[in-house]
Amino acid sequence: MTIDGFHHTGVVTRDLDGLAARYTALGFAVSPRSRHLLSPEPGSPPVPGCTANQCVYLGNAYIELLGILDETSPDPWHSRTMGTGFRLLNFETPDAAAAAEALASAGVPASGVLDLERDVRTPDGVRTLRARAVHLDPRRTPEGYVGVAQHLTRDHVRGVAHPNGARRLAAVRISAADTDFDAIVDRYARLLGLPSAPPGPIAVLPAGDARLEIVRGPVSRLEAMTIAVADLAHARRTVEAGGTPVTATGSGFCAGCLFFEETA
Repeated sequence: MTIDGFHHTGVVTRDLDGLAARYTALGFAVSPRSRHLLSPEPGSPPVPGCTANQCVYLGNAYIELLGILDETSPDPWHSRTMGTGFRLLNFETPDAAAAAEALASAGVPASGVLDLERDVRTPDGVRTLRARAVHLDPRRTPEGYVGVAQHLTRDHVRGVAHPNGARRLAAVRISAADTDFDAIVDRYARLLGLPSAPPGPIAVLPAGDARLEIVRGPVSRLEAMTIAVADLAHARRTVEAGGTPVTATGSGFCAGCLFFEETA
């Protein structure tokens, strides 16, 4: 199975307008709302669901702001059971079908290949974005909802200019409880095609041009994202001007579940 890095992360909400406003205040350019068509099982055509998203498109991946719009519409991908907050992590693959076969051969429970469509605005007008995804069984991933995804219309998810100077998703951090730590590290090492990481309080695994950080914590969860920015001081001024308090870190600053660091 080939993994090229991160495909996207996802923050789940029942207040999509509010979440989009918060990310705009952080200095991100947030895409317009887009409703989902999702296949409920492998081989079935996509159908309208209860979710829509707005996205922060970066150079190498994107942050999906995933809104649950109502409690009665079909829920093909079981979004209503995910909870809210930073809940989703998808890795990028050039071949979802091959990834599904590799997971099955490795004995990793997964959904099989599912299809997604949604209309997006592009410089050439409204176009249909298409993707394929394979979801790992969430009962086996206590840290969150994890999968691999393949772009079929990559031109529709190009990075854009952000007022805070964001360039790319540099890292995703997972907190792992002591009872889950070794299994979580081993799972992602195998998923990324890497040798097992040495024991210790933290494991840092390369994921394309980014990194996956797994740290010990009180509970297993998707904990934080690191955004690489062109100018750290400018990014901090932009975030603070939007009304979000920040905390200095060794390599930059953080605001909620987002860390900011300067890229070369």
